[in-house]
Amino acid sequence: MAFLEAVWGEGFMSPGGTDEVDRYLAGISLDEKSVLDIGCGLGGIDIHLVQQHGAALVTGIDVDPALIERCNLLAQKYNVVAQSRFVCVDPGPLSFDSESFDIVTSKDSIIHIANKHDLAVDVYRVLKPGGWFVASDWLAGYDGEPSREMQEYLIAEGLDFGLASANTYLDALESAGFTDIEISDRNDWYRQQAREEREQMGGVLYDGLASKVGTEFLEHEIDVWDKMIISIDQGQLRPTHLRGRKPELV
Repeated sequence: MAFLEAVWGEGFMSPGGTDEVDRYLAGISLDEKSVLDIGCGLGGIDIHLVQQHGAALVTGIDVDPALIERCNLLAQKYNVVAQSRFVCVDPGPLSFDSESFDIVTSKDSIIHIANKHDLAVDVYRVLKPGGWFVASDWLAGYDGEPSREMQEYLIAEGLDFGLASANTYLDALESAGFTDIEISDRNDWYRQQAREEREQMGGVLYDGLASKVGTEFLEHEIDVWDKMIISIDQGQLRPTHLRGRKPELV
């Protein structure tokens, strides 16, 4: 957590900070809306949705109790406790009533959920009619087997990734009943961003990071970034914005 926050900013476990959140939310009003954040991480996004987008209540869910604890601390720090709640959940179907939320969002967390079709159906269920699913995620730039370099990156990352292609996400959203679907590739942006992050890790941030996480861990993460950059250059790993709307009742 300390490493990711040092690279990506307070409360963030994925790149782009609040600017990237604003990009994938562009044109979607959260004013006085109820929001579900799937995979809330350290809570930075949820604080931003309340403070800058006017959300009435943001419910962040994650599977790690340590992350939920950090989210609550951040909400206290920024005085948004009344407008936010954070819940530790078990992996699986969403434990909320149907038509509970105006907006469902997620920032680079759906990659950990293997079955995109089941998730799309569940998100559709908890959305109110007319509600939006708006998210960012890491997508696979392939439908078959990954390249050797991508496989090396995945092994180095050591995380349980359920990568899927844009075609899979599109089919999942369409099959669930979403309309106004948009899938916007962000690979060109992150190709440059990842290089800047790598340069900072090995340069201005190196000593501070090493003191927090240790040199061995830091050198491993730098190696992960090097492998990730190759995969992004190949188009195998593709940051992507996603959105779809649940139709109004007729």
